[in-house]
Amino acid sequence: MEEKTTEKKQVIYSAIQPSGNITLGNYIGALRNFSIFDEAETRLYCVADLHSLTVRQNSAELRKRSLSLAALYMACGLDPENNIIYCQSTVSAHAELAWILNCFTYMGELSRMTQFKDKSAKHADNINAGLFTYPVLMASDILLYQTTTVPVGIDQKQHVEICRDIAQRFNSLYGDVFTVPEPYIRTVSAKIQSLSEPTKKMSKSDPEESFVSVFDKPDVIRRKIRRAVTDSETEIRYAPETKPGVSNLLTIISALENKPMDDVVASLSGLGYGALKEAAAEAVIREFTPIQARFDEIMADKETLSRLLKQGAEHAEALARKTLRKVYKKVGLVQL
Repeated sequence: MEEKTTEKKQVIYSAIQPSGNITLGNYIGALRNFSIFDEAETRLYCVADLHSLTVRQNSAELRKRSLSLAALYMACGLDPENNIIYCQSTVSAHAELAWILNCFTYMGELSRMTQFKDKSAKHADNINAGLFTYPVLMASDILLYQTTTVPVGIDQKQHVEICRDIAQRFNSLYGDVFTVPEPYIRTVSAKIQSLSEPTKKMSKSDPEESFVSVFDKPDVIRRKIRRAVTDSETEIRYAPETKPGVSNLLTIISALENKPMDDVVASLSGLGYGALKEAAAEAVIREFTPIQARFDEIMADKETLSRLLKQGAEHAEALARKTLRKVYKKVGLVQL
């Protein structure tokens, strides 16, 4: 008689902070790739508003940006009927599990986190405990849903690693409570650089002229890309080390038009940097125009957006409570 083997269902968990400026780099690296996971049984897309509180926020603006990010998820093609889209703060289990996992996480582990060091340097006047324990809340986000796969950029890999350590430590004490997740890092994902400093990654915290936002209108996109740094040569070729600015613009075109880099370069052969910048701007405008139109439709119907987010939160809450009940029982907390 053959033994039956049961494989864990694939559960995808992805979260983005509602910072307002979702850049072209964020879009190409994350939002544009959501369809990769369409075959997964459960897919959760979270608006990580609790994480945003490590930096001082204007409360009205934070609420507005949270709704905008949820609407953007949908505008980028995520169907709320087939994906769980919700705001982190509307599922209290995130904060509840985070406290318990704090008690299974070591100070030394947290002090080694690169992001804590970077953000402490940027916000020296507000080095708060939440900034220090940020990775534990992120671990809670992931482990609550028995997540198998976490799509992240290479800069977030360290957070998934500490999440795995926490899960394994808890499991070694209490049995098979948490699924130990795997990071999903696209090795072929295009890396979009700053328009003004093309040796640096495009970042929403940099000066506005250095990045393109998903919400930028065509004239703004054209202006920013026309001002993009190139070099003193005239030849259009892909050489990230010696021609970072030109290579960055070529990468944008290649990623958005789904064309091999050689084909993009060949199509611009013999032309100047003005033509390269125009081609890059047009590629971005073609991509963002329908998304912006759909986004405006969703935001115009706040009642439906609220209903869909409530629906997503209820679904997420039901999944999260299953895990939290198990954790409470294991650690000896009273449940009535």
